[in-house]
Amino acid sequence: MAKTLCAFICLLIVVMDVIAGILGIAAEIEQNKGMKHLRVWIFECRDPSEKAFKLGLAAAKLLVLAHVIANMLGVCNCICSQEELRRASLSRKLSVALLIFTWIVFAVGLSMLAIGTSSNQKSKASCGFSSHHFLSLGGNLCFVHGLFSLLYYVSSTATLS
Repeated sequence: MAKTLCAFICLLIVVMDVIAGILGIAAEIEQNKGMKHLRVWIFECRDPSEKAFKLGLAAAKLLVLAHVIANMLGVCNCICSQEELRRASLSRKLSVALLIFTWIVFAVGLSMLAIGTSSNQKSKASCGFSSHHFLSLGGNLCFVHGLFSLLYYVSSTATLS
């Protein structure tokens, strides 16, 4: 029963991150379909895309939800001192390292999705620095987050055995 539940949670985390990644890339595609008035090097004027905004927002929400599930259901393996680090098992050290990587990828991916989504929020044309590829980069980081979350969850539950 416990193995089935663990497999279901792992599958849920990966599916949510994959869907978030696909939505982020789809938002980038929709953003690029938008009307561009002027583009000079990294400066552009364009109309925002409401569909890209909605897709980017959905991708960010799914990324946050997958991260919360992975961290809430994963076991916290805190190592607070050098002595604990020396005494910790290899699987526990791996679990802590993967937790740190998961948080880093989450923070960067969510930031990319937020920047790309916010550029499509305005109701009228905007001019400024180009925010190209933020949505697709955030979407790609959702895939990486799924991998690290899966590895973290598996390694953290393995330390219980």
